[in-house]
Amino acid sequence: MRVSDDSPDDPPWAMQLVARSEKAAPPAHSAVCAAAATAVVRLLTDPRAADPEGEWHERVHHWESHRIRKVTRRARGVRWPEAQALPGVTVDEDGAEVRAFVPGPVTEVPPELAKLQVAGLDLADDEEPKPPPEPPYAAIALNPDVPMTTGKAAAQSGHAAQLLLRQADPARVAAWIEGGLRVHIARDVPWRRCVEQATVAVRDAGFTEVPPGTMTAIGWIVTA
Repeated sequence: MRVSDDSPDDPPWAMQLVARSEKAAPPAHSAVCAAAATAVVRLLTDPRAADPEGEWHERVHHWESHRIRKVTRRARGVRWPEAQALPGVTVDEDGAEVRAFVPGPVTEVPPELAKLQVAGLDLADDEEPKPPPEPPYAAIALNPDVPMTTGKAAAQSGHAAQLLLRQADPARVAAWIEGGLRVHIARDVPWRRCVEQATVAVRDAGFTEVPPGTMTAIGWIVTA
C-alpha cells in the first residue's frame, strides 16, 4: 500500500472526505482529524467494503492496490445533507462530523461533492487537548513542526488510521475493531520519542502544502 497525494494511474483514484463546517459553530481542528480517521477505517471495515461480495469491495480494493489518495472537502448548510445521500460512512466526533465516501476516479467525482470546496478548511483547536478514551483506541500524532490546514491534516490522519488497520499487529487491530475503532489525536506527546515507537508513519508525496517525503503523521494502537 502506497501513501501519496497522487497516483501513476490514469486517472488517479481518491477517497473523498467531507467535513461539516457551519459558520455559526465550526468544529475543532483535532476533532475533525479524529472524525476523518475514524470514518476512513469504519468504511474499510464495513461489510459492504470488507466482504468480497460487498457492493463497495471492488472499488475499495482497486483504490488500495494503488496510492491511497484522500481529498478533504468542506460542506455547510444544505450541501451537507446532499452529500449524505451518496454511499459512505459518517462519524460524529466531539461535535465534528465527517463523511468518508467510497473511492473513485478523481475525474468522476459526483456533482454533489465536486461543487464542495477543497481548499480553505482551516480550523482552530480547543485550548486544552482532549484526554484519550479508554483502550483500545488508535493514537495518531501530527507532526508539530509541519504546519498543515485542517483539510490536509484530516487526510493525513485518515492515512495513518488506514495504515494501522492494514499493517499493525493483527491482535491489536482485532481489539481496536472490537472496541469500535476509536481514534485519539495525541497533541500532548513528545514527537521525536513517539516517532521511534510508532507502528506506522505517513510520508507525503508533496503535491500540496508540504515538501515531498515529509513525515506528516504517525500512529499506534493502545490496548491497555
